[in-house]
Amino acid sequence: MYLELFRLKELPFRLSPDPQFLYLSKHHGRAKAYMESTIWFTDGFVVITGEIGSGKTTLIESFLRELDKDVVVAQLNQTQISPLGFLQGVLVQFGFSPFKMNKAELLATVNNFLIEQYAAGRKVVLVVDEAQNLSNRVLEEIRLLSGVETTKDKTLRIILAGQPELNEKLAAPELVQLAQRIRLRFHLTALTAEDTAGYITHRLEVAGAEGRQIFTPGAMQLVFRYSGGVPRLINTLCDTAMMSAFALDKDHVDETEVQAAVEELQWIEYAARTNRMARAEMVVPVLRHVPHDAVLGRLIVETEGRPVDERELKPGRIIVGRTTENDIQIDSKYVSRHHCQITVALEAVVIEDLNSTNGIVLKGKRVRRHVLKDGDVIVIGQHELRYVDARPARSRPAEAEAPDSSPTGSQEALTASASLERPGSGPH
Repeated sequence: MYLELFRLKELPFRLSPDPQFLYLSKHHGRAKAYMESTIWFTDGFVVITGEIGSGKTTLIESFLRELDKDVVVAQLNQTQISPLGFLQGVLVQFGFSPFKMNKAELLATVNNFLIEQYAAGRKVVLVVDEAQNLSNRVLEEIRLLSGVETTKDKTLRIILAGQPELNEKLAAPELVQLAQRIRLRFHLTALTAEDTAGYITHRLEVAGAEGRQIFTPGAMQLVFRYSGGVPRLINTLCDTAMMSAFALDKDHVDETEVQAAVEELQWIEYAARTNRMARAEMVVPVLRHVPHDAVLGRLIVETEGRPVDERELKPGRIIVGRTTENDIQIDSKYVSRHHCQITVALEAVVIEDLNSTNGIVLKGKRVRRHVLKDGDVIVIGQHELRYVDARPARSRPAEAEAPDSSPTGSQEALTASASLERPGSGPH
């Protein structure tokens, strides 16, 4: 192969989902943060969709590799199965031999296992890849499992990953109860031209490029034109282009080699193909009677008494943190990578700490969760978040029915936001 010519230690563009090669674009970083949120919240239920080759499986493998030892995982990749086969597959992942059990025994075993793990202080996560192939009957089993709980908390976190058809399936009327339990949906879009160049450079660096420019800027632009920024297509085209360069004994790849690879693969420009990845990057479940673009408030970010940012609050959620993948970035050492989230709906606007180091402070007291009222000022580090309410007056009495705020570490449910999805972020 071409490793010796390019002075690389391993193949940079293999199609296998190797977490070591994961390139966290803004979208991939955010999707991973939402996966991580399932660990922090006992009712975590996340759906990640993306086109074939968009990097879902690699993202899952990276997420699983970084889990703490107190997390028990069941990972299913074979999804064309019966409800019985699904339950058996879950139990096999948990270390059981369930093949002689009837369905009642399977359900009892799963339920008992989840309760036991909760009592032992362990978290249990079910990850299903290629979930678009699940039948409605299996999805109903997942809904029932998601309801297993103690007197205080749910016992199972769930991540479903699949192609865009998964969202269409979950929208079916017969699955409305399952859809209501989903806390967050995220759609992985293709990489931008800039991210495509970053992706190529990153994989070459992991493979041992050590700063050498193996692909010229022009070659990377051509790769983007023909791959559309889809990671799997980028890998295929780059690997073929490197083989073309190898045949010519060239230690770099320019437009000539990429064009030769395109001809060998018989590709046309990606823009000429059907591109469903132009769909919205994120589908946020919100209350149906609220227009998705309705402005329900404003958030003013201040430091030392002067405004530095201002955002309109529309139905959905906003993540605040130190890094660029957040909706609101506050670049400060006092702010965690994913510090807090604000969930916006007609009934309530709620701010919630995401296990940050310095927490969120209201009126001098650190709180875990708080229903925002007009004029509230939340302090995070050296910055202040000032909330201005713009909801219709008729929706505001709901605030009086909910606890105003929860101290740090409280596990109380927030009545006013019980129907609001709560994603998370990554560790700080």
